[in-house]
Amino acid sequence: MSPVTAYRLWFEYARMMGEAQMVIAMRVAGMAGFWSMAPSEMTRMVAEKQKAAVESLTKATQAAASGKPPETVVHAALRPVARRTRANVKRLAKRGPAIPGKKR
Repeated sequence: MSPVTAYRLWFEYARMMGEAQMVIAMRVAGMAGFWSMAPSEMTRMVAEKQKAAVESLTKATQAAASGKPPETVVHAALRPVARRTRANVKRLAKRGPAIPGKKR
């Protein structure tokens, strides 16, 4: 694996982890009443993890079975999870802090 490829994978992983931490923070703040959240957020939080895990495993298995190099397999596994964390950050950030007396 080239250094550029290793750096790219590291960067994608680091970005996904940072976004995951942001999602966790917004959801915890929402549970505490400080962040505006949809009532369905708790159910969504559990369901999306199952779907992401299945898609990640499927994509990685397909890449490995096709004889792809290890970095391609890792990228295939990372992409479904990263796509969801990025979408969650955008969606939750739009809701913003909870304002007492105001419903969203």
